[in-house]
Amino acid sequence: MLRSSLLLSLAVLPLVACASSSELRVVEAATPAQTALLFDQVKALEGNWEMTDEQGQGQVASVFALSSNGSVVREIMFPGTPSEMTNVYHMDGPTLVMTHYCAEGNQPRMRACTAEQGTIAFRFDSVTNLTEPHAEYMGELTLVRVDADTLRAEWKSMQDGKVVPDHSPVFTLTRKK
Repeated sequence: MLRSSLLLSLAVLPLVACASSSELRVVEAATPAQTALLFDQVKALEGNWEMTDEQGQGQVASVFALSSNGSVVREIMFPGTPSEMTNVYHMDGPTLVMTHYCAEGNQPRMRACTAEQGTIAFRFDSVTNLTEPHAEYMGELTLVRVDADTLRAEWKSMQDGKVVPDHSPVFTLTRKK
């Protein structure tokens, strides 16, 4: 009997850890101008985007698609490769949030901190599943719409809350027609 109680307690323990003390957070809805400046720019990226590889061949590098009744943009980077990653963009009240589901297994969340027509800069907000205290994670992203068919994604990796200077990939993508 004691053994059964102990086993039951051990089985319930992980469920207790799921309890959250967070309060419900209600946000004010974005204005049409905020939505146009932030989310609509990302929605306009819908489609396939490619990069040129070392041999000069175009390879699909990102696929942007609307999801969840148009409230989310899902980007799949490097689809079908071992480096495949997913980014999810959505509004959170008046701000645009992006979660990067990294091939490293962590999930940094970034918020748009500045935006103008053609450019959105995201900065670090939080990260989940960071399994080592000094592990690197993506912490900044700037999307620059060079023109209707050219997108530059400027990433910055972070470690210990600081930008890692020699790990800042920049991808120039061309809309596949």
